[in-house]
Amino acid sequence: MFSITVRDHIMIAHSFRGEVFGPAQRLHGATFLVDATFRRAELDDDNIVVDIGLATRELGEVCGALSYRNLDDEPDFKGINTSTEFLAKVIADRLAERVGSGALGEGAQGLSGISVTLHESHVAWASYERGL
Repeated sequence: MFSITVRDHIMIAHSFRGEVFGPAQRLHGATFLVDATFRRAELDDDNIVVDIGLATRELGEVCGALSYRNLDDEPDFKGINTSTEFLAKVIADRLAERVGSGALGEGAQGLSGISVTLHESHVAWASYERGL
């Protein structure tokens, strides 16, 4: 399996519901380093997994739509605990939609999967992997 990974970041505010979250139930900020990995079994006709420039641009647009927002106020996330794991899935799904729409180029149609990892810190991160 071949893969490439591109990186960006998001800066968000949010709060959680549930005793398990302790002080994070209060509104707080978070900055996540975001890695998006694109996979395929065979390279395309240009011997690449996907155009890195297009992958970087699309990840940047997905991250830009989330950054500098209080996710508690966003209609898409109303009543949802926007945990690191949940946000990794949101980003992966939004990237998959962009692959399907052709935003990552025709060669991206041969991708078999995407995984997204959100790094909360240098010692903790969460990932979500999905097929295409």
